[in-house]
Amino acid sequence: MNRMKLEEYLEKNNIWHRFVSKTETIHTADAAKAAGVELNKVTKNLVSLANTGEHVLLIVPGSRKVDLKQAASSIGVEGIQLVSFEEAEKISGYPPGGTPSVAHKNKMRVVVEKSLLNYDTVFCGGGSRDRLLELRVQDIVRLNDAVVETITQ
Repeated sequence: MNRMKLEEYLEKNNIWHRFVSKTETIHTADAAKAAGVELNKVTKNLVSLANTGEHVLLIVPGSRKVDLKQAASSIGVEGIQLVSFEEAEKISGYPPGGTPSVAHKNKMRVVVEKSLLNYDTVFCGGGSRDRLLELRVQDIVRLNDAVVETITQ
């Protein structure tokens, strides 16, 4: 996937969205600061691997730490571990720091942290490290057919 594919996906599916340009960042806290957005509203999109061999995308607020035990139990598997940056990019099609919450190269199961439902919109990676993408939380859940659970500490 690349930036164009992401934009085409959003247009084709009639998804309300807004891109926000910023300086190039990898970490969520830096991205929030660069874009002038509240850290709670910037998501970490964490590519992980379940012990069953399937890839799972964990979407959590930038201000929180993911709880891998809770994430595993939310989808009924014994264990989940985060994958390396290199592996994450191969699976999602995007560089770490640029991973959006939708439109990935490979289909993954998705778990969204329940507290994100407190917001109408959140910001995620915009397909590259120099922009964020604002999406409606309900669209992220719907497009990914996501499980919504508490998966943070």
